[in-house]
Amino acid sequence: TSPNLERINERIVWDGRWIPDEDLARILTLLRDVLPLMEQRPSRFELLTAAAFVHFAEVGAEVAVVEVGLLGRFDATNVIEADVAVITNIGKDHTDGVGDWRHKVAGEKAGIIKPTSRVVLGSSFGELRSIVDAEPNSGVWEVGAEIEIAANDLGVGGRVVSTTTPLGSYDDIFVPVFGEHQGQNVATALAAVDAFFDRPLDRDLVEAALAEVELPGRFELVHREPTVILDGAHNPDGLATVKRTLDSSFARVGSWVLVVGFLDGKDPGEMLDAIDAADFDAVIVCTPTWSRAIPAETVAAAASERGIDAEIVADPVEAFRRARA
Repeated sequence: TSPNLERINERIVWDGRWIPDEDLARILTLLRDVLPLMEQRPSRFELLTAAAFVHFAEVGAEVAVVEVGLLGRFDATNVIEADVAVITNIGKDHTDGVGDWRHKVAGEKAGIIKPTSRVVLGSSFGELRSIVDAEPNSGVWEVGAEIEIAANDLGVGGRVVSTTTPLGSYDDIFVPVFGEHQGQNVATALAAVDAFFDRPLDRDLVEAALAEVELPGRFELVHREPTVILDGAHNPDGLATVKRTLDSSFARVGSWVLVVGFLDGKDPGEMLDAIDAADFDAVIVCTPTWSRAIPAETVAAAASERGIDAEIVADPVEAFRRARA
């Protein structure tokens, strides 16, 4: 899980198990001894990436799923030769939003594609598809084109998805996560694994695997009566998705209370607009426990400009308790 939610070990997982503390400490100590030989001090993410590769080598991992940190072409993870390169979508996160930023971002993300890579695009890329096609590759599959989603319906406690890849067809697959976007994610994941094995997957295996999917911090339903949902969305696209998922997956019974806090580099007003904060019955703003946190008072001022009378409870834990009350 990146960013990690509870412990940094979440970022390096083998066979469902977080890297043990003693292994992480030993590997980081090993890497520390290499630092004097380097002209430029590596970033935190670069050290973690190196630690992951060392750990996977030590345990003899046969397959690795490696998530890019930032864009792609010049990211620390891009030293690997990937059999499958997955680009889920093109969003505004980590960009200045100036000029033709979509084409620029697509160009940087396409940098993870190697001549031996089968490429899976998790959404319709439109005119950006040409940027992907221009990179030497072993074939491109795009959701909405080579990958079809025949059904993406609300189910009891999740979604029911039917999808077809160039190699296989999967009908009425249940996955216990919320939001229409998760149907696209299911199709993307299935296509990526089909592409990796170059054959369709056994249906029983697919059903069993997807039934156990957990996504901590991604529209995570952590309590009922009252319903409590946690989401780590940190950009306008993510917040808009949270609101769409709320509206489409949950009946509006009782009051809806929103607790939000943002980090520096985000526009509080844009973020509040994205999640349609004005549609909630109450809004509580807090200051995240982080050095780059935007003060709750600043977020409340942005809310006030939008006619929202937000309540300031700076401590996130106390803000949650206030929402429960």
